[in-house]
Amino acid sequence: MASRSYAACVLCQRAAVVKTINRGMSAAAHPQSQADFLKGEPHKKHPGVTNLKTLRLPEELQVAAQLIIHRAQVTRLPERTQKLTNFLWSRKRAVEDLSLRQKAVGLEKKLWEKAMQKGGDIDEEVLDDRIRKKVFSELRRTTYHWTPLKFDEELGVVYMAARLAGGYAAVRRALNEIKKRDPSFAPQSLLDFGSGLGTVAWACHSCWGESLKEMVCVDSSGPMNILAERLLKGDDERAEPHIKQVYFRQFLPVSPKVQFDLVVAAFTLSELPNVKDREEAAFTLWRKTSSYLVLVENGTKEGHQMLMEARDTLINKQEKTVYDFRPASVFAPCSHKLMCPKLAREPITPCNFQQMYHALPLPGHNHRQTEKFSYLILSRTEPSQAEPEGVSWARLISPVLRRTRHVHCHMCCPDGQLQHKVVTARKHSRDVYRCARSSDWGDQMPIVKNVEEDVHSDSEG
Repeated sequence: MASRSYAACVLCQRAAVVKTINRGMSAAAHPQSQADFLKGEPHKKHPGVTNLKTLRLPEELQVAAQLIIHRAQVTRLPERTQKLTNFLWSRKRAVEDLSLRQKAVGLEKKLWEKAMQKGGDIDEEVLDDRIRKKVFSELRRTTYHWTPLKFDEELGVVYMAARLAGGYAAVRRALNEIKKRDPSFAPQSLLDFGSGLGTVAWACHSCWGESLKEMVCVDSSGPMNILAERLLKGDDERAEPHIKQVYFRQFLPVSPKVQFDLVVAAFTLSELPNVKDREEAAFTLWRKTSSYLVLVENGTKEGHQMLMEARDTLINKQEKTVYDFRPASVFAPCSHKLMCPKLAREPITPCNFQQMYHALPLPGHNHRQTEKFSYLILSRTEPSQAEPEGVSWARLISPVLRRTRHVHCHMCCPDGQLQHKVVTARKHSRDVYRCARSSDWGDQMPIVKNVEEDVHSDSEG
């Protein structure tokens, strides 16, 4: 018995020595990967982790919302909440006039060709009238009819029940990208364009409440501004607002030289009727930005494509009159300035992310829900901390699949390509492997050069 235990002990010691040697060899093979990019953080909190746990509304906001909803006594509220949610999620951009004209011309040409093939005597005037009517009828039937949302107090309450918690979760998660990656950023001023219920002000206050001195909320809807103020005061007219220095306006500040440290537009581009208006809004908001511009939309193809329109406008176009010559750089989620690779592939799928949150405790609401959203953050300043040589960061664009001794990561990389990388400790270093296991959809992943790769096109994955 003693000899057996002694032999087992010797084997264990040998195994430990071999393991130590292998680790040393791995470190020697991947010298760059050893903790440089970790910046002193543990693997579970590496610099690329920006995801948040399940979010709750600030208690004061939740209590105020419940009071307002209860007092409003909206009939069939659960049914109307679901209907509005479905409407907003399925919303598309309005069809542009040029596209409509091109479609009409193509349809008219096709109908004329069909009529000519039949031959026989043709009364061109009668036929022309018949074809025009058919074209108009077909366009009415097949064209998406975009309509603006016009809020009164009741619809505002329905919107509150439907979107307050989810909208807050999406904005709070997008802002965390700045808070985590630029910890020295302490904004003093905020401009929220299309402020609605004021959720952006609440989300910004939760991130930078100590530094923010002025928050300007702009929304063309008077009833929504009133609801937002009621939320701030806990639905008590005589009470002091929970967040000070919040100012509500129906129009943007006129002066082109007035700038704000942080400018946000959440679920606002989708409320603008055409591409020209969205482009003008993008330029106006960028003009107002002194540090960061944050845009958030639904995580649909339409939401993502509207953000990519804005990205293209601000990176590749220029206004006639420029007041701040610092160019736009993409801060998140893109890891490059090239065309979004998701738009170059068929079928087109949106670049979106998700955030778990606790819903308002209302009838018909699940306790926990998931908000799927797309976002874009542009910056006027370059990152203050340079990355170690040989290290770059890719964005995880789908759930990370953790398997025994390997991790499947689908990423958008700094070269503008989508990749499916199978990360192992042996091929990519123990540090990179542990970071991969600790990361999830929406986080960034370190890419260390000069290591053996196991990568293939994402279309293969």
